Amino acid sequence: MRRRLVCIITIAGLSLSAAIFARSLRSVSAQNSQNSQGVAVKPNEGAVIGGPNATASPVPSPTLQCQGCHAAGKTLPYLAGSLFHTQPHTAYDRGFHALAIKNGAKAATCLDCHARNGDMSTISPANDPKSTINRANIAETCGRCHGDKSVMQGSGISDRPFLSYRESVHAQAIARGNTRAAVCTDCHNNHDIRAASDPQSSIFKINIPQTCGKCHQAEADQFNQSIHGVALARGVSRAPACTDCHGMHNIKMPFDQTTAAASSAMATDTCAKCHEGVTLTQEFGVASGQVSSYKDSYHGLASRLGSKVVANCASCHGVHNILPSSDPRSMISAGNLPQTCGQCHIGAGVNFTKGKVHLNIPLSSDVATHDAGVLGTKIVRWIYLPLIFLVIGGMLVHNSLVWRKKAIAKRQQARTIIRLTRNQRIQHWLLLTSFIVLVLSGFALQYPDSWLAWFLGSSEFLRRIIHRVAAVVMLLAGTYHLGYLALATDGRRWTMDMIPKWKDGKDVLQNFAYYLGVRPNKPKIGRFGYAEKAEYWAVVWGTIVMGLTGLMIWFKLGVFSFLPRWAIDIALAIHFYAAVLATLAIIVWHFYQVIFDPDVYPVNFAFLDGRVSEEFYKEEHELDFDRLKKPQGPEDVSPAIDGKDTSHQEQSTH
Repeated sequence: MRRRLVCIITIAGLSLSAAIFARSLRSVSAQNSQNSQGVAVKPNEGAVIGGPNATASPVPSPTLQCQGCHAAGKTLPYLAGSLFHTQPHTAYDRGFHALAIKNGAKAATCLDCHARNGDMSTISPANDPKSTINRANIAETCGRCHGDKSVMQGSGISDRPFLSYRESVHAQAIARGNTRAAVCTDCHNNHDIRAASDPQSSIFKINIPQTCGKCHQAEADQFNQSIHGVALARGVSRAPACTDCHGMHNIKMPFDQTTAAASSAMATDTCAKCHEGVTLTQEFGVASGQVSSYKDSYHGLASRLGSKVVANCASCHGVHNILPSSDPRSMISAGNLPQTCGQCHIGAGVNFTKGKVHLNIPLSSDVATHDAGVLGTKIVRWIYLPLIFLVIGGMLVHNSLVWRKKAIAKRQQARTIIRLTRNQRIQHWLLLTSFIVLVLSGFALQYPDSWLAWFLGSSEFLRRIIHRVAAVVMLLAGTYHLGYLALATDGRRWTMDMIPKWKDGKDVLQNFAYYLGVRPNKPKIGRFGYAEKAEYWAVVWGTIVMGLTGLMIWFKLGVFSFLPRWAIDIALAIHFYAAVLATLAIIVWHFYQVIFDPDVYPVNFAFLDGRVSEEFYKEEHELDFDRLKKPQGPEDVSPAIDGKDTSHQEQSTH
């Protein structure tokens, strides 16, 4: 009768899983039908210059009536019908703002920059500290629009550049009263402000060295003669300009630890943008992987450990004066290497500089293969790789044979106490295999570039299917286990013996005292100790949590009908961190109990045949062992010693 009930519960669980899966397929199908038959979606509608109200007529801005003050008979100079500011007006008409206004968008006019709130009485010359165009106030003036997110919204221009400038070395210098530091107009011009895509723009990539050179002339001259500057002048778009290394607006001091040009980041961030990859090799024949070779070197390892004085890319190649090694002026030319290395290694001679620095980086030509260091390392590799394989492989074979012999001998020892019945072993195997598959496939999905993903195949679809099949197996095993606990005699006894008691708390304290040497004897443990109970209920709780969150993620379309989107984000976080906790707990706790404990090593074979020895059981579960030795009455359903492994007779102690 009990077997029939267990079978009925199992079939019901299978039917429920099939129904859930069918519902998911119908939801996806319905969604696809809706998308295919409905009106085409127009994402980001209205995201054009001017924002959501781009089609609305712009509110007229105040216009300058110059003749009101400069006409004949007025106290101010007479314009005689001509524009007083001819050159600024001409430059403004070519700029981005004027073109935007012509296209129907709202943009800055003369009054927006030269006056406050359109009040012409606030117009002052640039040398007036209160003037909106005074150098100390330029950033504030530009920031009225470019620092206001609501104004910039929908224009295609972010407010982030202005916010970044406020944190830069230039803005900090202006705040200290240094009016020679760069402000917005120094880079973008005063009136002829053009987009970066315009070849005539001061911030067009090829023009950037000239723009920065207005203040940093010496650095610009060095850069223009460097390999980067020459390539940029030839129109090579991949060649770096000043802003590629120093940043565009958030420019910091050269060795500020928060900037890309910081000493610790020089070899890993700034230079890596171009020199850690194959693009330069394919297009220009420049060696790839330079940064990874630096990281593997002594210098790179010391830098990663926090050294502030170890050499980085700029130490050897230069900062702005970077030249190819074939150029006699280059810091890495053969004639200059002793001096370059001697900056740190005092007394370095010619012999010190012989050999490649980036050993593991093959150049596009075959010249590098003639280097003695490269050839020497290859020969060493050819010798040691087979040697490592043979020596370590032989050790593994030897130890495997020893382990196998000892494991067989340990298994052949008399093990007369039945710890797990066949039914319980099957449940354990289902849990064991589904858990391992879930861990491997789950972390492969979370980290698609890891070796786990490679191990399970390159298809994300396959990894997802494997993960869900294993999840269904675990949920069905859990459903069956609940029926087993409720209906089977062994299951009900298992439940009663697994309930935590006050003695378990005492056993924890007494066990700690014993292993710390404070107490002479271990506490006597019953059928299940506190460690087994804690692990069992952790598995129960973990299965419930992982199952519920996993179903939410799997059937998220159905969940959205009654839960908000952020509930899935929380479910994903719980699912991930619970998986990490469960995996580490199994490795650190369970594997020690059944594998690495010296009393059971190399493994507790109870998971195979369900049996343990009397010596082991007496050592670990002395209270239950003493009970087994007592005469058993008809009401005692505890296992008999040396019981037979039959599905209808054997009883378990675990």
